[in-house]
Amino acid sequence: MALTVPLPRSPLDGGTAGWYETELGWATVAGPPVQLVTGLRFDVLEMPAAAGRGVLRRMGAGTGPVALMGRRMRLLVAAGSAEELPGLLEWLEWGGISLDLAALGTDGRMTAPVPPGWSRSGAPGAPVWLRAPEPGREVESSLPALRPTVRGRAAAEGSAPCLARLVAAAAAECHRVRLLSAARNHPRGAGPATRQPAPQRLASS
Repeated sequence: MALTVPLPRSPLDGGTAGWYETELGWATVAGPPVQLVTGLRFDVLEMPAAAGRGVLRRMGAGTGPVALMGRRMRLLVAAGSAEELPGLLEWLEWGGISLDLAALGTDGRMTAPVPPGWSRSGAPGAPVWLRAPEPGREVESSLPALRPTVRGRAAAEGSAPCLARLVAAAAAECHRVRLLSAARNHPRGAGPATRQPAPQRLASS
């Protein structure tokens, strides 16, 4: 009897939801497309892809899983972070400035990227992992989270990156992308100048 070699698994076979639920323990909503439920095991910071690339350069390995969907980048952060975002932006002196920076938290949905190692098929712009979650380990413990402060400095807490640093980098990159876009649309600078925030509090921490 001849042996049959199975073909690479495809997300179109209905197994995407099962992979996330079995391998990572994440809640899903049936599709198509399959969606991941935010606010339970993780939240998401969403920004323009150009800003996200700048964040990855700034932070190096200091982020959790990262997904790309078209022109938007999504960075996974600790559950509850979406509620902290407005206050963090105020504390970092970015309050009141228009930033294309959003957060998905409780009752939010994120379209599930193709699981790592699966064949990539689907429409152009379909979400993919740039930094994929790793099965077999507790992903949540590595997600950027708020840390307690000691005399104004972030205290070490395990190996999780600092959410405040990530938000500071994201805000700066979103602002930079917005200014570059405005400069391209108004090369002579006819519009009013945009207020530039003071240096972030975490610059020396």
